[in-house]
Amino acid sequence: MNKAEFRNKLASRLELTQDSSSKIIETCLDILSSSLEKGDTITFQGFGVFTLWQQTQREGRNPRTGEQCIIAPRTSVKFKPGKFLLQKLNES
Repeated sequence: MNKAEFRNKLASRLELTQDSSSKIIETCLDILSSSLEKGDTITFQGFGVFTLWQQTQREGRNPRTGEQCIIAPRTSVKFKPGKFLLQKLNES
């Protein structure tokens, strides 16, 4: 599902215009992004947790040339699904 499909489902379920649902989605994404940028952990009870983690510097390889290179350390985001979400996914 892409953002447009999500927007349409949100608009339909909440009886909103597509413009309103787009604003809601953008606002939520902005809040999530800015919270993660500050280093906050985001927890949705039962759904899951978004946390930051530091990837260390490591050796890599250029796929075109095969030349070895160093991949710089960086910050990434991990998502750990919550109990409720896992139960929903495994009901089938």
